[in-house]
Amino acid sequence: MGIRYYKPYTPGTRDRSVSDFKEMTSISPEKSLTGSFYRANGRNNRGVITMRHRGGGHKRLYRQIDFKRSQIGLISKVKTIEYDPNRNARICLLHNKNGMKSYILHPRGLKIGQIVQTATNAPITVGNCLPLQFIPLGTEVHNVELHPGAGSQLARAAGAVAKVISKEGDYVSLRLPSGEVRLLLKTCWATIGQVGNLDANLIQLGKAGVSRWLNRRPHVRGSAMNPVDHPHGGGEGRSPIGRSHPVDLWGKPALGKRTRKVKKQSTKYIVKRRKGFK
Repeated sequence: MGIRYYKPYTPGTRDRSVSDFKEMTSISPEKSLTGSFYRANGRNNRGVITMRHRGGGHKRLYRQIDFKRSQIGLISKVKTIEYDPNRNARICLLHNKNGMKSYILHPRGLKIGQIVQTATNAPITVGNCLPLQFIPLGTEVHNVELHPGAGSQLARAAGAVAKVISKEGDYVSLRLPSGEVRLLLKTCWATIGQVGNLDANLIQLGKAGVSRWLNRRPHVRGSAMNPVDHPHGGGEGRSPIGRSHPVDLWGKPALGKRTRKVKKQSTKYIVKRRKGFK
């Protein structure tokens, strides 16, 4: 999981880098676990753009990841480590003893031929999945469920890792990758280890076109617009925004304003806010 750097043959290859893909063992995905999916491109159910700067990009084939680790009690063997265009983490193909196949996120250090298990009495080794109540304190985990049985939602990006820090009653305290300490029910499942492909955040795109391949459209600064187009627009030359604090396109506070609802039901489960918040 290293990085390959380009020589500056063109302006686009100067400072550009990509993953070396040395950990890959298979190029083509398992056909039975792939399918198409609708790409909303930032639009809601009425076709209205609710998230700007999304669209285009290379066509992708979706890999069905088993975030619920549904083969409980079965022993599985790692067959391949593959690339997934829909996430920055790698995925690995598991062959179960009952003949079923499934994809999971590839944890750091998991190798071809190793055995992984999903069970309440599974050993505390990389790749095994078990409820938080059976995981020792100080253990690093990823792929964590937020609600029991709903499938994992936390710590799924490349290099992400959470840590079990305490247990009390029906709840387990988990330090999330953001630094937030949160209470989760002890019946939530988690996978031992850290998500692989740690170098994903070190990759330099090199040119604007690579962003377009990744479904990202251009951003335009508000200060480069006219007053009719953005609150920051207008002025002579490179003038300041003309306000005490920056705002977004609709005049709402931007860059630092806390947007979490004060009366949100799950606030009581947050023991410590993430870095930069009290």
